[in-house]
Amino acid sequence: MTETTILASYGLLIMITILLQVLGGAQQLSIGYLLSSRDETRTLKGMTARLKRALDNSIVAMTLFAPAILILVTLDRTSPSTLLAAQVFLVARIVYVPMYAFGVPTLRTLAWLSGFAATAVLYFLAL
Repeated sequence: MTETTILASYGLLIMITILLQVLGGAQQLSIGYLLSSRDETRTLKGMTARLKRALDNSIVAMTLFAPAILILVTLDRTSPSTLLAAQVFLVARIVYVPMYAFGVPTLRTLAWLSGFAATAVLYFLAL
C-alpha cells in the first residue's frame, strides 16, 4: 500500500459514510422532501445525525490529508515514515466514523486526535 492508495481508500471511506448517512436520512425524511428543493430545513436524529456530523468532519479531514499526500508525492519525499503516518491516519479515520455513529465519545476523540496528529506529521515531513 502506498500513500496514494491510502488517499484513495480514504475517499472510499467517505463515500461509504455518505451512503450510510443518505440511507438513514431516507428512513427519517419523506421521499417528497428528499426530491424537493429542501428549502425547509429538517433535522436528522440519532445515528443518522451523528453520521452527518462524522461525514462533515471526514470531509474536513480529507481537505487537510489530501494536500499533504499530494505534496509529498509531487516532491518525491515519500518514505517509510510518511507511509506509517498515512496508515495511522487511515486506521484512525476507520475507527472514528463508527465510534461517532454509535456515540462512543472517548474513543472517537482519541481516533480524531490520532488522525489529526498523523496529518500534522505528514506536513512536517513535507518541509
